[in-house]
Amino acid sequence: MAVLGTENLGMFIAAGLLLNITPGADMLFIASRSAAQGPRAGIVAALGIGAGCLVHILGAALGLSVVLATSALAFTVVKYAGAVYLISLGIASFLSIGAGTRVAAGDAAPLAPARIFRQAMLINALNPKVALFFMALLPQFVSPAASHPSLAFLFLGAVFNFNGTVVNVAFALLSSQIAVRFRQSAVLARLCKAAAALLFVGLGIRLAMTAQK
Repeated sequence: MAVLGTENLGMFIAAGLLLNITPGADMLFIASRSAAQGPRAGIVAALGIGAGCLVHILGAALGLSVVLATSALAFTVVKYAGAVYLISLGIASFLSIGAGTRVAAGDAAPLAPARIFRQAMLINALNPKVALFFMALLPQFVSPAASHPSLAFLFLGAVFNFNGTVVNVAFALLSSQIAVRFRQSAVLARLCKAAAALLFVGLGIRLAMTAQK
């Protein structure tokens, strides 16, 4: 299927969906907010992730992803900024483990929707691996005969982001339902929160150790 200068759109959608369901920092944050504050907070987090993805889509369309791919300095700056942010979220989660007795990974100190959205957006926007992914994947589905390649990039990015947001919203709802089963146990609540904190720190360290390819 060729739309707006693209090709093999069906294959692109399938590949994007497979990547959307791959666990990572985005899904972890959505799950933690859903467990902590219910489905609405999880949905806000999912929308924030989508907003962060828009940064990478625009970057791919404008050629900024090429800068990240070719400039060691730019890649390193963005990489460490993202790593520090993830680790700081993990540390903050650790520090709040004993803040309350109810489950919900942070139920004692709920975050405002605007803050959840901002944190989710930064988690995605500060991940250079997402930018490199767009630069590596999108060109494969832009037709060589496309008269406006940038428009094709924007279209493919919008399709990917829409599908990803649908997946993330569904995951937020599922996470909230699963969390209900743990809400009667303060011990399980703290264990889940500690696990999420460890994962955030681990993902931050992993990102910091990522080498430019």
